[in-house]
Amino acid sequence: MGVAGSTGPVMDRDEVDRALARLGAEHEAIETSLLALQDHAGRRLLEGAELTGVTKERWSAAEASITLLWAYFDAYSDALRSAREIRSRRRWSSREDLVELTELLRGEAVTVAGSATAMANAPTLQGTTRLSEQFSLVTLVDRMNDLYASSLDMVVAADAVWSALPARIDLLAAELQRTRHLAHSVGVRPGEHPAGDDLERITRTLTRLREQVISDPLAFWVPAPGSSAPGGGRPDTSTYDREARALEDVRREIDAVLTVRQDAEARLVKLRDVLSRADRTLAEARSARGEVLAKIAATEVPVVSGPPTVLQEQLAMAAEYRRHAQWHRLSPLLESLEQKADDELLRARESLTAVTAPLAVRAELRGRLDAYKAKVARHGFAEDSLLVERYDAARRMLWSAPCDLRVAEMAVLRYQHAAAELLGQSVPPQRAPQDRREEQP
Repeated sequence: MGVAGSTGPVMDRDEVDRALARLGAEHEAIETSLLALQDHAGRRLLEGAELTGVTKERWSAAEASITLLWAYFDAYSDALRSAREIRSRRRWSSREDLVELTELLRGEAVTVAGSATAMANAPTLQGTTRLSEQFSLVTLVDRMNDLYASSLDMVVAADAVWSALPARIDLLAAELQRTRHLAHSVGVRPGEHPAGDDLERITRTLTRLREQVISDPLAFWVPAPGSSAPGGGRPDTSTYDREARALEDVRREIDAVLTVRQDAEARLVKLRDVLSRADRTLAEARSARGEVLAKIAATEVPVVSGPPTVLQEQLAMAAEYRRHAQWHRLSPLLESLEQKADDELLRARESLTAVTAPLAVRAELRGRLDAYKAKVARHGFAEDSLLVERYDAARRMLWSAPCDLRVAEMAVLRYQHAAAELLGQSVPPQRAPQDRREEQP
C-alpha cells in the first residue's frame, strides 16, 4: 500500500492532477491487496474452522479489522471519486474548486461510519468507540496499512502452520501405523514391551497434536524476533520433531528385534561356545592349581571358582524364548548374555594366568639357568668345578618337588654371579623372589 501526499496551502491545478494520479495508483494497489486478502486460502480456512484458544481470539479481532478495513476503503474510494468529479467540472479549475479539492485531498474531510464493536475489536484501534470519524486521506491510508498488516500477519501465520504441520503429522501417523503392525508381528505390544508402550504414547500425542494444530494454529507459531513483515516467523514443530525422533528410536528397537529373529540360532550357538570355553579354562585353572600346590612350596595360589550357574539358566531361558518366538524378550536377554559371557571368559583366563604364575616363574628360572650354562660352555668354562657345583645345586632345587622358588632363585643368582666373574661380565639386577610372589593375584 502507498502513502498519500503531505498537507499544505491551496493546491494549484498541477498539484491536484499529480495528487489524483498518485491517489488513483494508490487506490488500485490497496484494492489489489484487499482482494488478495479476501481470496487468501488461510482466510477462507479460518472462516470455516472451529477455532479455539489464541487463534479464536485473534481471528475475532482480525475479522473486525477486515470489516473496518473495507469500510475505510469504501470511504477512501468515495473521497477519490468526489475529487475526480470536482476536477472534471471544467478544464481549468476555479479557485473555489481548488480550495474544495485541497480540503478534500489534504484536510480531514473523509467521514467513516462504522460499528463501535468493529472499531473496538480492531487491534490497532483499541479505545476507539465513536460511530463515525473524520480522517484525512493520509491518516486513512495509515489506518488501512495498520489494519491490513495485522490481519495479513494473522492469516499468513495460521496458513503457514496449517501448511506445515497437519500434512507432516499425517505422514508420521501413517508411518506409526506401519510400525505398529510390524511391532505386533514380533510380539512388541503395549504392557509387554517398553517399545509397545512408546507407540501408544506417540499415537496419543500425535492425535492430540493434530487436533490442537487444526483448532489453534497460532499456538504453534513462533514470531521472528525483530521482524515487522506480515507472517514473519516459523511454525513450532518441536512437539512433532520430538515424537518423530521417538518413533525412529522405536523403529530401531524393532529392527533389532527383527535382527534377533533372523540370527538368534547363530548367536545362541556362539554363546554356548563362549561359555563352554570359559568352563574349560576354569577347569584347566583348577587342575593347574593342584599341580602348583604340589610342585611349588610356600606359594599363595588363588582359589578358582566354579562356572556361574545363572548364565546357564539364562541361556536356557533364551532358548525357550526362541522356541516360543518371543523375540522382544529374547533381544535384550541375548545382548546381556553376550556381554556376560565375554566377561566370564575373560575372568576364566585371568584365573588361569594367576594360578599358573608360579609355574611360569619356575620355567623362567630354568630357562635362565640353562642359558647361562650354554654361555659358559661356549667360552670353555663348562668344566669349572665351582660352576658345576652351583649349577647342580640350582638344578636340583628347580627340578625337585615341591620347589621353593625363593631358594631356587637365589641358587640361580649364585650361578650367574660365578659365571659372570669368569666371563668378566656383570649380572643384570634381579628382583627378589618374594617381590614376585607379592605381585601374584
